[in-house]
This record gives sequence, C-alpha cells and structure tokens, in this order.
Amino acid sequence: MAKLQDRALDRASDVKPYIERAFKDERVREDVKSAILTAREIYSQLMSGRNQLTTAAARVATDEEIQESFRDAIEDLRSAADRIQGKTSHSARNATLLMTGIVLGILFNPVTGPGTRRWLQDRIFGEGEEFEYRQDNAK
Repeated sequence: MAKLQDRALDRASDVKPYIERAFKDERVREDVKSAILTAREIYSQLMSGRNQLTTAAARVATDEEIQESFRDAIEDLRSAADRIQGKTSHSARNATLLMTGIVLGILFNPVTGPGTRRWLQDRIFGEGEEFEYRQDNAK
C-alpha cells in the first residue's frame, strides 16, 4: 500500500506545475470557458429537435456551422493545453529560417547569384564601387 501512495505522490508532484499554471493563467481559463460554452451551444443545437442520435449525427456531418463550432472548441482546448504545458509558438523562428534559406538560395544559386550579388553590392556600397576580399596571411 505504501508503494501505491508513493507513486501517487510522485505523480501529483509531476502534475503540480501544470495545475498551478492552469489556475494562474487567465488566458487558459478563458480558452477552457470558451470551449465549454461552445460545446454547450453545439449540444443545445443538436438536441433542439428530435432526440434521435442519428438525426444529431447527420446534422454534425452536414451542418457547416456546427462543424465550425467544433473546430473553435477544439482550437480553444488546444491553446489551453499548450499554455498549460508551457509550449510556445515557433512561427516567428520558422519564418525567419525559411526567409534565410530562400535568401541564401537566391544569393548562391549559379543562375541568379552573380546578378543578385552585384545588385546587392551596388545598393550597399554604391554603384561603381569595387569590393575586394583580402586575406592577410602575414603573422
């Protein structure tokens, strides 16, 4: 029995940071509240007519508004879960890496590279300026 209590205490200590973050983070609470309200709205729409399961399933499969409501509720829950777990969005980093890759591809492409580098050199140093790479090997 002591082993079970020890395992339960270990699990509780593992979950504690997530629970604290969920209680302290206003945005998490808003996302969960929004998801619950959306789910209630969907439920009331589905059960407003006949109480048959097949009728409700058919409405879910065909009604765009209900499907969009489901998507909104799921997105709210995903957002809340990501914030509780401390996940951050990497979209800015990914966009920067993508742009860097594209620029490097253009600059070092054998077809477009020389013209692009010459244009960039003219913009940075002015037209007619020559830029040389020098390497000093003297010690």
